Amino acid sequence: MKTVFSGIQPSGTLTLGNYLGAMKHFVEMQNDYNCYFCIVDQHAITVPQDRLKLRENIRSLAALYLAVGIDHEKATLFIQSEVPAHAQLGWLMQCVSYIGELERMTQFKDKSDGKEAVSSALLTYPPLMAADILLYKTDIVPVGEDQKQHLELTRDLAERFNKKYNDIFTIPEVRIPKVGARIMSLNDPAKKMSKSNPNPKSYISMLDDEKTITKKIKSAVTDTEGSIRFDRDEKPAVSNLLSIYSLCSGESIESIEERYAGKGYGDFKSDLAEVVVETLRPIQQRYYELIDSDELDDILDHGANKANHVASRMIEKAERAMGLGRKKRK
Repeated sequence: MKTVFSGIQPSGTLTLGNYLGAMKHFVEMQNDYNCYFCIVDQHAITVPQDRLKLRENIRSLAALYLAVGIDHEKATLFIQSEVPAHAQLGWLMQCVSYIGELERMTQFKDKSDGKEAVSSALLTYPPLMAADILLYKTDIVPVGEDQKQHLELTRDLAERFNKKYNDIFTIPEVRIPKVGARIMSLNDPAKKMSKSNPNPKSYISMLDDEKTITKKIKSAVTDTEGSIRFDRDEKPAVSNLLSIYSLCSGESIESIEERYAGKGYGDFKSDLAEVVVETLRPIQQRYYELIDSDELDDILDHGANKANHVASRMIEKAERAMGLGRKKRK
């Protein structure tokens, strides 16, 4: 059985875009793959964090993973900082990385542009991401288009290490979902829906209540044409709403277009809001059952133990390959 690894930062409540573009697929994947789902809290501290809010976000993200349908008996759910091998291998990956290739990372250039003081971790976190993946002999990494460059670097670092030291790392395959990979902002269809957007009207949080969801969808931008049809180039905003409708309902875009032929955006948005509310309702119900429960802690303890068992063996191999520590006497 092939291994899948995915990590999400606990930097705020996930959006509908995170669910439709990633987490929904994770639920399907856990039946066919050996899955590791990691809350990458060490990546979150590349920028300043309030410690209490960070801990709250870590727990919230763990509850959301389970609420969408991740089964801890099928998949391994754990917190990155509770598995020390991630930081350990992250350092070894830094030692085989080149400054030039790290400086070429688009996200580093975007996040550091125009800032006087930038954390060195913004430059060096791609080797930590590589470590996250390589620790588990990962075959497949499902990511959005914006993370493809980092995954290509992970492959380069693994190949470089294998060639220079010892052939111990699996070279991961990048997998970008064909459907739902990029759910766009509600107020700017040129930008991806993101929890980091300062305008809350641009995204739907997975924990938004019914009234908030309805209000956000009804205020979503459309266009002046008035027809409900899918055309990414000519009608990006409406096409985005159609994608959301289709992914939430399971109905084809063609079928939705036929139903709303000749109707206005008002009817379409009202029905879309209802579909989104019904999609998130059972997730929210399960989330609130878990968030303050001992069950959540037990699942995270189990996941950390399982991940530590696998990761500690890989870090030992990597350190031995590089000549670190003492050679054990027989």
